[in-house]
Amino acid sequence: MEELKHECGVAMIRLLKPLSYYESKYGTWRYGLNKLYLMMEKQHNRGQEGAGIATVSLTNEPGTEYMFREKAEGKDAITEIFSRVSPEMAGELLMGHLRYSTTGKSGLTFVHPFLRRNNWRAKNLCLCGNFNMTNIDEVFAYLTAQGQSPRIYGDSYITLELMGHRLDREVERLFVEAKARGLEGTAITDYIDSHVEMANVLQTTMRHYDGGYVMCGLTGSGEMFAVRDPWGIRPAFYYRDDEMIALASERPVLQTTFDLQAEDICELQPGESLIVHRNGESRLQQIMPAQQLSACSFERIYFSRGSDRDIYQERKRLGEQLTPAILKAIDDDVANTVFSYIPNTAEVAFYGMTDGFRKLHGEVRTEKVVWKDIKLRTFIADNSERNDLAAHVYDVSYGSLRPFEDNLVIIDDSIVRGTTLRESIFKILDRLHPRKIVMVSSSPQIRYPDYYGIDMSRLEELCAFRAAIALIRERGMQQLIADTYRACKKSLTSHPSPLTSENHVRAIYAPFSVEEINHKIVEMLRPEGMQAPIRLVYQSIEGLHEACPQHPGDWYFTGRYPTPGGVRQVNQAFVNYVEQVLKLQL
Repeated sequence: MEELKHECGVAMIRLLKPLSYYESKYGTWRYGLNKLYLMMEKQHNRGQEGAGIATVSLTNEPGTEYMFREKAEGKDAITEIFSRVSPEMAGELLMGHLRYSTTGKSGLTFVHPFLRRNNWRAKNLCLCGNFNMTNIDEVFAYLTAQGQSPRIYGDSYITLELMGHRLDREVERLFVEAKARGLEGTAITDYIDSHVEMANVLQTTMRHYDGGYVMCGLTGSGEMFAVRDPWGIRPAFYYRDDEMIALASERPVLQTTFDLQAEDICELQPGESLIVHRNGESRLQQIMPAQQLSACSFERIYFSRGSDRDIYQERKRLGEQLTPAILKAIDDDVANTVFSYIPNTAEVAFYGMTDGFRKLHGEVRTEKVVWKDIKLRTFIADNSERNDLAAHVYDVSYGSLRPFEDNLVIIDDSIVRGTTLRESIFKILDRLHPRKIVMVSSSPQIRYPDYYGIDMSRLEELCAFRAAIALIRERGMQQLIADTYRACKKSLTSHPSPLTSENHVRAIYAPFSVEEINHKIVEMLRPEGMQAPIRLVYQSIEGLHEACPQHPGDWYFTGRYPTPGGVRQVNQAFVNYVEQVLKLQL
């Protein structure tokens, strides 16, 4: 309902046979590009701000281009890019990226892939990724201390420069080695191109980072790699056969593009890298020791495509597990209750919820009560006009419930900011005159921002946080805000480490039950003049982990960030809130 803006998506293909093989077998020189196009379109859900592709040809002669890149902005970026593809861009190595900015930096300059050029093929590096690094200040300081001067301050460019620097060192190591073997001229180049060890580059680069990432890259000499963060925060899946190797952010993308079964596809493990050498040989290598698994649960609830076999079942379980709490909220009156959902991502949880009720009560009444009608256009500049239009983004099915007789249970996958509920959903649902509205979230209360690649970075945007602050003020507990601010401020003066990092913002929620915060959220989001009473029902933390046991990353809900950088960022966010929003001098 409230678009969080999606994180990025990656796609990679390594064709293992000569290009003529695919043209002969599949009837087109565009075989690899067509597959890359499909992989990107199937991940369009992950990034609508821009897209880019890169290809590398292993057979082009010196004096001709061998490393190509195309980028475009906007929701039609994929179509625009592939309309510009020409035969010379066909290559054995292909990489694609879909972007949504999580750091506020937008424009074509920031669209992946990023390219570092050099006259030595092996020193050319092209990078893209699904990531957000939480310690970019420290990495920037490390680079500048070495005498480098990155042109742009951003995690993508700084990563490109750091990894490019390490790639240069790897090439220089091989140059010395080749000379020691008595090689001269182009024989040295051939030796370097054939012996680049990307594991060396990745190990000396990625150890500097704190964050969630899947980092992908190509070199001009024909190396291809993808590496996943040690906590397994961001996902990546791959497939190998005798014709090609492919990697994507989501499993169904590979299944659909290459007509595969789920069992054919493997998941890249935490800290692991898939490395494909110039000669097509591939291997998995542990680049960094795996840390405690913190695979993102929000991938399962919201971001990833629901067509994945396991995600589909998990979302159904998330809905079904809410049955007892919903039953209590409607006072066991199933006969006089209509069940519905907010389109589109909550639909699967809705099926699970209604399945749960059917097991207990037989048939239940379901309707498509809410319709998403239009998308608010950004050319409306005046805030009052924006709010008025926002109220009409959704519409209702008139006559879908009996006025003043039926309860309405309506499920969404998450309630983040609450703006759409207040400005649109509650207003239009009240037109149906339900006896009671039970608003259900298949995820727990979102209490903390994300710093690993999703557009949730400010505490004050979260309705659960605003509700907790309101309760603190109502009950005369303002000293808690001051104490938390001082604790956060003090923590920022020390170097973060797993042993010393503590999320002090958790203290803000400690005095209150989930139900108390629920009541305050309803009070804050209830539009003026609304008649129907509202109840909120959230998924529990225990229910979340029961439904998604392999994805324990729950920092949005519990504040348990897996890395020191995440903890540091949330403490900084509270300091910013006090100083910039509350404007308090403590």
